[in-house]
Amino acid sequence: MVDAESSDQFPGDFDGMGRLWTPHRMVYLNKETGETGCPFCTAPTRSDEDGLIVARGEMAYVIMNLYPYNSGHLMICPNRHVATYDQATESEVAEIGLLTQIAMRVLTEATGCVGFNLGMNQGEVAGAGIAEHLHQHIVPRWQNDANFFPIIAQTKALPRLLGDMRDLLARHWPAES
Repeated sequence: MVDAESSDQFPGDFDGMGRLWTPHRMVYLNKETGETGCPFCTAPTRSDEDGLIVARGEMAYVIMNLYPYNSGHLMICPNRHVATYDQATESEVAEIGLLTQIAMRVLTEATGCVGFNLGMNQGEVAGAGIAEHLHQHIVPRWQNDANFFPIIAQTKALPRLLGDMRDLLARHWPAES
């Protein structure tokens, strides 16, 4: 349950900002998952549905981002626990690249997106939320997908649930990949 609360109820100067309380994110922010080990090493041990995995390759896999910037926000992770791109083998780099290409095609076909943001944050200082395990972000974009919510209300509206989006993309993923 997400609760919204106006800041006019608090002591101090009214700043006009609403507060969207998301206590479930403390697990991510505090890195207290209740599980031991790396979440990108744990996810592949679960079923695709429970792990939010869209597709698996030989050396890497495609997973939904638990805290997406847009609906369909995917990540490509190597199976092997390595922290940075330069530690990946040539074969891992090649498969990450191939899965990225396929993911872009699948997202375009399944969602009608018209652009992408691709990126890797290497190290905690560079913004990696999970710096210990390499992962590449694929964020689908649509014309005018940034509405007033993030700017005015500091809130992101996501029209599809993670499980529904995982199911949609998994259905569109080619069998021969």
